[in-house]
Amino acid sequence: MDVLTLSRWQFAITCMFHFIFVPLTLGLSILTAYFETRYVMTNDQVWLKMTKFWGKLFLINFALGIVTGITMEFQFGMNWAEYSRYVGDIFGAPLAIEATMAFFLESVFIGVWAFGWDKVGKKMHAVSIWLVAIATNLSALWILLANGWMQKPVGYHLVTDAAGRVRAEMIDFLALLLNPYGLIKFFHSVTSGYVVAAFFVMGISAWHLLRKNELVFFKRSFRIAAIFGLVSGLLVLMTGDFHAVEIAKVQPTKFAAMESVWETQRGVSMSLLLVPDEKNERNSVAWINIPKMVSFLAFRDPDSEIRGLKAFPKELRPPVLPVFLSFRLMVGLGMLMLLISLLGIYFSGKKDFEDYTFFLKIALFSLPLPYIAGQLGWVLAEVGRQPWIVYGVLKTADAVSKSISTAQVVASLLGFTILYGGLAVIDVFLLFKFSRRGPS
Repeated sequence: MDVLTLSRWQFAITCMFHFIFVPLTLGLSILTAYFETRYVMTNDQVWLKMTKFWGKLFLINFALGIVTGITMEFQFGMNWAEYSRYVGDIFGAPLAIEATMAFFLESVFIGVWAFGWDKVGKKMHAVSIWLVAIATNLSALWILLANGWMQKPVGYHLVTDAAGRVRAEMIDFLALLLNPYGLIKFFHSVTSGYVVAAFFVMGISAWHLLRKNELVFFKRSFRIAAIFGLVSGLLVLMTGDFHAVEIAKVQPTKFAAMESVWETQRGVSMSLLLVPDEKNERNSVAWINIPKMVSFLAFRDPDSEIRGLKAFPKELRPPVLPVFLSFRLMVGLGMLMLLISLLGIYFSGKKDFEDYTFFLKIALFSLPLPYIAGQLGWVLAEVGRQPWIVYGVLKTADAVSKSISTAQVVASLLGFTILYGGLAVIDVFLLFKFSRRGPS
């Protein structure tokens, strides 16, 4: 494999490892803050035990998320130097704000929260975890605004330096800040993180309820997580719909690949059973059609025109099968998780909830579902943008470092893979070790 392919694999691996930890941090920070607020309001010791137990798991996940996030940034200089030179003036701004504002805020107050139990008052201690939760979500905002700019570049112009090299230069920071693609992506991503946290709490609570451990504690945890999961799942569904509309407007190739639309036409139907045939530029199976649904979902007009993949040169189309499958599987898992959350609210209201072993086992084994859906979402977002690293501006092939060798990328790829694999093992071990103990 060449430097470009290896560099893409390395960045994909590090991003996907990092995104194991990020969504849980986003959601579990909110839940922990809620638990502690209820403790402050009621002085109920069960709420305090919930705060400490779930907060401990939050801290483990938070620490590993920081480590995996830092190593990602090395690659902008190592593997993607041309990208950094071309768009660094723009891409660097939100990342710098994220580091100096959000990251420092969460780093300071997570220390107050972790070590201040007997040193600050109850209210101040609860405020500190809320500040951590807010800062964690603000951190996601700046990073996703940066990614949103890559998906829909705004507020820039191209300039040529003294050496004759072209680069992008920011002329309107407000345009980046208010970029609808980035804002929708932010809300869609963080709410999906809340679903991860909800299913994490539901899964661990189900494990303990199956063993009849701390019934009051884990029944309460499960019910709150199920409600949180249902509300968050509905928000994911709503923001995902908005996101699809934005994609249809600004990334027509990605939208066509998502729905496997080959011919430009009006009133495009949605096929519930669809098998793309990329080699022959058609769909080999298209059964159970809903008339005009794709056109309606894309532009809120059942007779609107959808540009098919054949309207674009082959070299400007994304790989259809991974984009199509990622989208369909993500949506399917999302619907399944909504159903599980709804059933969780219903069953957790039963006095003998711990005896509903079949459903508790479903909840336990559903714990990985939102993780898988989140990873599929990023495959859709990033693979669907290809061959562009900055859509319509800079191709991925032109963004890779020119001075790096294949041997160097192989070495760093192996190093990162081993490091991240080790961190994943440590994370699973620590989370399993502390979660199986239950509240102390």
